[in-house]
Amino acid sequence: MRPILLFCCALSFTACAKGGEQAGGEAATLNLADVAGKWTIQSMAEGSDSVLVTYELNATATTEGWTIVFPGRDPIPLHVTTGGDSVVTHAGPFQSVLRPGVMVSTEGAMRLVNGQLEGWSVAHYQGAGADSVLRIRQRGARTP
Repeated sequence: MRPILLFCCALSFTACAKGGEQAGGEAATLNLADVAGKWTIQSMAEGSDSVLVTYELNATATTEGWTIVFPGRDPIPLHVTTGGDSVVTHAGPFQSVLRPGVMVSTEGAMRLVNGQLEGWSVAHYQGAGADSVLRIRQRGARTP
């Protein structure tokens, strides 16, 4: 079920994205070399500009070796694929930063827009009942 959900979310994200189009209406293909490096990513709840958590994203020029690092934590490996102009990610399960003691898995997509990464992530909390899903906006700047 999750691969289908991830595919549908990535497809809808790239279909709704503005800009990044080539002649004929085709979406530009993302080159991972363009996003390779270290990024500082801010995560905000959907509909809010308040930053919930800031983390480091370490990106490579391939789909291998990507990690996220929350302050005071070990790196968490990211499974990465590309779709059109987006990088699609999956992480977890890992210990939640926002909900201590709860395991979480995330999936999302980001695009390179005017030199910054922008996108979203969906967090799936284990055993959280009706409050088990959180949609998060993300934006990131390359770390010098």
